[in-house]
Amino acid sequence: MKNKVLVTGAAGVTGNFAAKRLLKLDIPVRAMVRQHDERSAALAALGAEIVIGDFGDFDSLRAALHGVESTYFVYPVAPGLLEATALFAEAAKEAGVKLIVNVSQRTALKDAPSHSAQAHWVAERLLDRSGVPVTHLQPTLFMEWPAYFAQAIKENNLLISPFGAGSKYASINSEDIGRVGAAILANPEGHAGKTYPLYGPDELTQPEVASILSEVLGREINYLPVEPEAFSDIIRSSNSPYNTAFNIQHIAAIGDMFRSGEMAGHNNFVEEITGSKPLSFREFIAKNIELF
Repeated sequence: MKNKVLVTGAAGVTGNFAAKRLLKLDIPVRAMVRQHDERSAALAALGAEIVIGDFGDFDSLRAALHGVESTYFVYPVAPGLLEATALFAEAAKEAGVKLIVNVSQRTALKDAPSHSAQAHWVAERLLDRSGVPVTHLQPTLFMEWPAYFAQAIKENNLLISPFGAGSKYASINSEDIGRVGAAILANPEGHAGKTYPLYGPDELTQPEVASILSEVLGREINYLPVEPEAFSDIIRSSNSPYNTAFNIQHIAAIGDMFRSGEMAGHNNFVEEITGSKPLSFREFIAKNIELF
């Protein structure tokens, strides 16, 4: 029997895709979720073992990791990452885990102005020193970003962004992040100790993003550049789930990082690791056209 994999964040976007992909590959999955709901029920129906876990509860992490061979570790953009990483690493070490696939951020730098991004850099170092082999995934901006502000596109035909007209980046679909993690966990040889920045197939400016939206949606979508601090004010006045002080600080800070050109770049890791090309932005919009 193939060794069981623990997927944390299994009800979230990348974790859910990773769990489903592993199950499709006939690899036993233990899916860690915060509560039983329709998402966990759907995974259970596909054959996953469901466990309730809490990143702040060492005993629940020990129980979740007991008897698994490897694990997919993902933590949301929220306070508490470093404590969660320390607890998870110790529980994984005790359990004899042979590989942690850690979902970090492309913005994870020692001197990152984002508290979340800097914490991810420190979390990577904690895992590197934990004694458990680790692979770091560093996805760039999620391709789902415009969907978070779909109302402005849908109602006002406006793409608002704090990233600046001249900044260029290759956003990546969350499903492709999950596919990369699953592929590494399914065939871990050669991946321990590696860091993989992950990009989608197209480096685009914000005007180019607006142009693709216009073409696919069949109506003109105008790009409205917004300074990071002004963008923060927009979020503060919204009902967005990202309307927290922690998220707002992160978004404003990475806005500056993207504007500076730090997040430009491209590679073929998604295709090399999974064997198939990542989703393009045009394909993503066409696939989710009802949102816009």
